[in-house]
Amino acid sequence: MGSIMRSISAVFCALLLVLAVGVTSAQANTVEVKLGTDAGMLAFEPSTININAGDSVKFVNNKLAPHNAVFDGHEELSHTDLAFAPGETWEQTFSTAGTYDFYCEPHRGAGMVGTVVVK
Repeated sequence: MGSIMRSISAVFCALLLVLAVGVTSAQANTVEVKLGTDAGMLAFEPSTININAGDSVKFVNNKLAPHNAVFDGHEELSHTDLAFAPGETWEQTFSTAGTYDFYCEPHRGAGMVGTVVVK
């Protein structure tokens, strides 16, 4: 009888662990940012992104390549490689609350800048 109770307890604990992991991952979101607007402007679309800690930003090469995303003072968040191919993507997860300014190296002078606000 004690062996059955231990087995039931083990199954119950495993189920709780699976549910807890599922709830945690379900709470994280991914926001998509286009590199170059649909109208052909040298801009990030949207240029301001509001997310929660643990969320990710997916950068999608859209128009007028090449593009990248360099975060001022945050080399660990920067994607300095240039994206040339339409539809090329990369994701960055933001773990710490704060305001993160970024820019496209080739088009910074044209005003291609953005901000990620993490709550």
